Amino acid sequence: MVAVQIEQRQWWVDRWLELLDSYRFKKRLERARNYAREGNVLSLQFVESKLTALVQGTEVDPYQVTLGLDCFSDEDWHYVVATLAEQALYAAQLLSGAMPPSIEQVFVQNGLNLFPFTLGEVHSRCSCPDKANPCKHIGAVYYQLADHFQEDPFVIFRLRGRSRGELLEQLSCYRHLDPAQLATYDPDLCNDSTAIAIETEEGATTTKPQKQTKAEQQQAIEQFWQYRGELAPELTAIAPPDNPMQQIERLGDLPLNYEVAREIKQALTQIYQASSQATLGQMVGAGD
Repeated sequence: MVAVQIEQRQWWVDRWLELLDSYRFKKRLERARNYAREGNVLSLQFVESKLTALVQGTEVDPYQVTLGLDCFSDEDWHYVVATLAEQALYAAQLLSGAMPPSIEQVFVQNGLNLFPFTLGEVHSRCSCPDKANPCKHIGAVYYQLADHFQEDPFVIFRLRGRSRGELLEQLSCYRHLDPAQLATYDPDLCNDSTAIAIETEEGATTTKPQKQTKAEQQQAIEQFWQYRGELAPELTAIAPPDNPMQQIERLGDLPLNYEVAREIKQALTQIYQASSQATLGQMVGAGD
């Protein structure tokens, strides 16, 4: 019997689905879930921070659904990103595309809530004649959005007014600034070249870089992928992947016979698991 692996649901997806679990009309939710599973959500698209969707209902033309949250102000985001920039681990995880488990506390610390507490905080509309909110079409978008959360946790930031690129760019900028510069809100902080420039000390002189010899160039090439400095302990977070199939699943379906493709994926999964364990063993001194 072939063991079927179920992808572990990320914690931020659970936080989003908790909203739906609090809704008392369970039959309506069941119909919404079926709509999402059956592919009735035809499209999802962001217009700035608002999500728009087309959901196929019983009529010929699909219904239009819009969904959004209250966006945080630029000043709110300044203090949130400044707090994130103070912790190297937060910065490292976000820059690598992961959602830090305790990131909600950063928002609470700054008087904000990243995730809404109730469905009333979600602004949604549907063009269908059903006056209930959420209707099954809006509910289907909720569930479809949860799938997007699983793949891209930055969706929640987008709903709060910051795209992935904007957040990472601001975080990268703030990581190079002095904490004193981040103490107060300045909308031009990252636009001001004098704020982020690395200035030489007063009275210091700069020299023109010397041309490298061929031997020095060859040595630089050989050592290009080597890192001889010490990593900050808080950045060294080594752990096996939550889902060993994740990288393989990104390849999509192999253009092979089903049984052959299944055997290849199983073999690759074992290789990934073995290499992960070997790497962990070396990191803790157990490997050769």
